[in-house]
Amino acid sequence: MGFLQREIGHFFVGIMFLTRLPVPSGLRHVEGRLARSARYFPVVGVLIGLLTALVFYVTRGMLHLPPAIAAGLTIAAGLLLTGALHEDGLADCCDGLGGGATREHALEIMRDSRIGTFGGAALIISIGLRWAALASFEPNEGLIALIVCHTVSRAMIPPVLVSGHYARTRGLASSVAEGVSGWEAGFAVVLAFAVAMVAGAVPGIAAFAAAIIAGGLVLSLLIVRLGGYTGDGLGAIQQVAEIAILVVLTGVRPV
Repeated sequence: MGFLQREIGHFFVGIMFLTRLPVPSGLRHVEGRLARSARYFPVVGVLIGLLTALVFYVTRGMLHLPPAIAAGLTIAAGLLLTGALHEDGLADCCDGLGGGATREHALEIMRDSRIGTFGGAALIISIGLRWAALASFEPNEGLIALIVCHTVSRAMIPPVLVSGHYARTRGLASSVAEGVSGWEAGFAVVLAFAVAMVAGAVPGIAAFAAAIIAGGLVLSLLIVRLGGYTGDGLGAIQQVAEIAILVVLTGVRPV
């Protein structure tokens, strides 16, 4: 297998892992590809951002639907594209951290697929803040903001996989982390920073910094409460980073 073909395969595995989009067959059980795909998480974010941006631009800029309607349809499209993967992680993480008095109890709650009060409230806040922020953008602003937030928020995951400690003995996130190198995490971060600059120097830097701070705060909480991250925790990091980016960009507008 040539270099280009192998890298395209890793990218498709990233698409398979982070979205519901169809991918070529024969990728699911190739040893090491899941870990190798982490470097392309921001690239998958670009794809998600472009597809959701298309929905926003058509509904807001071409059909001239009310901003709240366009924003709601765009968020719904994002949920369909990703299968609400990160939203599920955020809800489970909040249920565990909110309802678990001990580390073991929190991890046990996070294994439960049923949603609780803390998880439900977290989803309302997450979707509500993103909805409100997106509704405030003009069509061109929203297009850029969506690409930046989906790309940069997913670039926060590889550095955690490299430098963090997995809180469980075994799980899906641990299979991704195994074999992820520092240069792969660095590649993801540098790529995401370059994409953030599409918003302009000041908005891009502000959005990138907001994602790092927000993601870092969530990771710190996970380390204090659980001793490390989990797959659900990675989803929470992505969600909080995405929210932070959109909120910051409402104040520091994309060019």
